[in-house]
Amino acid sequence: MFGPRRLLPSIPSLLALEAVDRLGSATAAAEEMSLTHSAVSRQIKVLEGQIGMRLVTREGARLKLTPAARDYCERVRIILGDLSQSTLTLRANPSGGSLNLAILPAFGVHWLAPRLKSFAVDHPEVTVNLSTRLVPFDFAQERLDAALHYGARDWRGVNYLPLADEHVLPVCAPGYLNAKPVGPADLAQYPLLHLATRPNAWEDWFRAQGVDTGSLPGMLIDQFSTIAQAAIHAWALPCFLTISQRQSLSAAGLCPPGARPL
Repeated sequence: MFGPRRLLPSIPSLLALEAVDRLGSATAAAEEMSLTHSAVSRQIKVLEGQIGMRLVTREGARLKLTPAARDYCERVRIILGDLSQSTLTLRANPSGGSLNLAILPAFGVHWLAPRLKSFAVDHPEVTVNLSTRLVPFDFAQERLDAALHYGARDWRGVNYLPLADEHVLPVCAPGYLNAKPVGPADLAQYPLLHLATRPNAWEDWFRAQGVDTGSLPGMLIDQFSTIAQAAIHAWALPCFLTISQRQSLSAAGLCPPGARPL
């Protein structure tokens, strides 16, 4: 249930307040909203009259929200975002039924995307909306229903469903090792690329091969696509994850250097 209608401000007034708070002046807010300066000022005065308190003070040429108004505006910004997203979802799927899913970029491209068509055929009543998230987040603060993610079970207030195990496999560009047979210990002599989300991948792989390498210096990269391109151009050796990259290795022109996966 809503409170009294007199406590429900108009959207134009809320948009004006949000823009002034973010941009710092009625002139900038008016330009963004395609209104006149006086129209923005009028909307804020209407809101002040409706709420019954002063919301904006002037500091030279700039407008500044009062501390209470800033707190109010933070909530308003979230509500306006929710309203906009809800409208977009309704337009995209008038029949209802949507799944807002957070994904990791490489996993989404190489594992999820090839499966979306069959899911859409089997479940035409569901519209899947995808958003990229690289780190854990709070579902209470995001308009998301689920996440496809890698890592520890350290998310609060969620249910977990394991999808698959992950296997680490060294790869390189064809010809990078000059077609010479190499063993696991030999790979430690080449430049290595480290993935930011799996910083210990190389150490774990060498340990599984029975090779004691000590510290393994090398470039740290945060994206699978970047690390793959570096390997394609014969810059160095990365460790790839076969759950998300199995199909993409040959397409990208990468191949294992002959060692078994971890």
